[in-house]
Amino acid sequence: MPHDYLTDVPDDVRERAGRVRLVAFDVDGTLTDGRLWYGEGGREIKLFHAHDGLGIKRLHAHGIEVAFITARVSHALSERARDLGITHVYQGQDNKRASLTELLDALGLKAEQAAFVGDDLPDLAPMRMAGLAVAVANAHPWIVEHAHWQTRRRGGEGAAREVCDLILAIQDKSDTEREHWL
Repeated sequence: MPHDYLTDVPDDVRERAGRVRLVAFDVDGTLTDGRLWYGEGGREIKLFHAHDGLGIKRLHAHGIEVAFITARVSHALSERARDLGITHVYQGQDNKRASLTELLDALGLKAEQAAFVGDDLPDLAPMRMAGLAVAVANAHPWIVEHAHWQTRRRGGEGAAREVCDLILAIQDKSDTEREHWL
């Protein structure tokens, strides 16, 4: 496997990651550092990590669906999703579990084929539903308590990339793409 943090992955997490066909990410605190930035005129600004973006593109390239499910509505997120080619974007969602259920139904997938990555209390219900629940390093303790795996990196600082690397490595997809980058 490509990274040291993947060498000590428990067998049950490996099994769960091997079934993943959809990865749903919370946004604020998971794909961003959780801080809310406002520019002139009150327009919200979000900072995304480039490493996370490449990881997400790699998932997509290997046929793994990716979704963003967030309680907030943000033009910046819409732009980021467009840049990454993500079409499953659920904004303004107070019930993230319902959004995940709707998406699974639309894709014809079962809950055990989904991973949900989150950091705070609104993420608890979809994490408990998903076959692989991942908490970022700086997640709320209740989230960590219900996670199958926790990243070493904080939200917005490469945590999503760790999740992507984990899934691709466990599914033996990382080594096959290495030649593409050489």
